[in-house]
Amino acid sequence: MWNKTPLGHGIGLRLPHFSHILEHGVQGVAWFEVISENFFEPGGRPWTVLERVRQEAPVVLHGVSLGIGNTDPLSEDYLDALARLAQRIEPAWVSDHLCWGSFGGHNAHDLLPLPYSEEALEHVVARVVRVQERLSRQILLENVSSYVKFGSSTLTEWEFLSEVARRADCGILLDVNNVFVSARNHGFSANTYVDAIPSDRIGQIHLAGHTDRGSYLFDSHVGPVPDGVWELYRRVVARVGPTATLTEWDEDIPDYATVAAEARTAERLEKEVLGDR
Repeated sequence: MWNKTPLGHGIGLRLPHFSHILEHGVQGVAWFEVISENFFEPGGRPWTVLERVRQEAPVVLHGVSLGIGNTDPLSEDYLDALARLAQRIEPAWVSDHLCWGSFGGHNAHDLLPLPYSEEALEHVVARVVRVQERLSRQILLENVSSYVKFGSSTLTEWEFLSEVARRADCGILLDVNNVFVSARNHGFSANTYVDAIPSDRIGQIHLAGHTDRGSYLFDSHVGPVPDGVWELYRRVVARVGPTATLTEWDEDIPDYATVAAEARTAERLEKEVLGDR
């Protein structure tokens, strides 16, 4: 089981907001998610900002290149760097993506979906266990958006994600926008997906914008959170209760106040759904 810590509603720490944070502090933002790999090398302005943030708010580490689904061996150098960073920052938790991104030493620099098969499931679970042992902590795994699927899959994505969490005893970072995007792209029910995820494993939620490209939705992380994603978020909150929620905005990033306002919208909706719970 994941030991849930409801931090409230946060935002990602992004370069365009560095000057604002150094001058004004976090200004009421409850917590921040930082891209782990950006801070593997200490020093410089990014670390000055991170240390300022860490003085005022909790921080979560979110990786993009762990490669938990890769067939290449786990990188010991990567795990060493991540462990050092976690020791120094003392994050609320560490997360990464349920995906693969490299083969034979060649990195695609993308978060690619896995075949949802028993073979892939056993492979991923063993690697998650290894990572958690190395870090001496549970991790969260995030569902990714997808645009293709494997004919060899024998499980649904939500069955696969739930089984990884159960067998490896890790948590789930439920990206509501990614569920919405993939549901449209592949023709499954987003409601069925979120209703099937074990609520006691969901430690964090992601919200973001996407781009409608006609024949498919693209997980662009641009613009405010769309209405359909907000509605799905309401459904999740009604099931799982107060959960640390992050609003992502990674393209055409507006000013700090605009991004922080999206986090406050999520907070307001959570309160509307839960009332006095």
